[in-house]
Amino acid sequence: MANTAQARKRARQAVKQNSHNASLRSKLRTSIKVVRKAIEAGDKASAAKLFVSAQATIDKITDKKIAHKNTAARQKSRLSAAIKAMA
Repeated sequence: MANTAQARKRARQAVKQNSHNASLRSKLRTSIKVVRKAIEAGDKASAAKLFVSAQATIDKITDKKIAHKNTAARQKSRLSAAIKAMA
């Protein structure tokens, strides 16, 4: 356990920040899953529309350094390619 007041406070803040970051990571994963589901359903227009909002979500979370920039780029690239490959 933390020995100083400063360390106790940092421990409290870390718990709160971890919870916040976890919710943002969940939001990121959910936005990707929603686009994937639209792609699997075969609805290209809906998938493209959802991809735009997912792209914004991915970028916002990447700017906060919760997801790595290369991971974000890879996810966006794969979603975009999947949408373009639809008939």
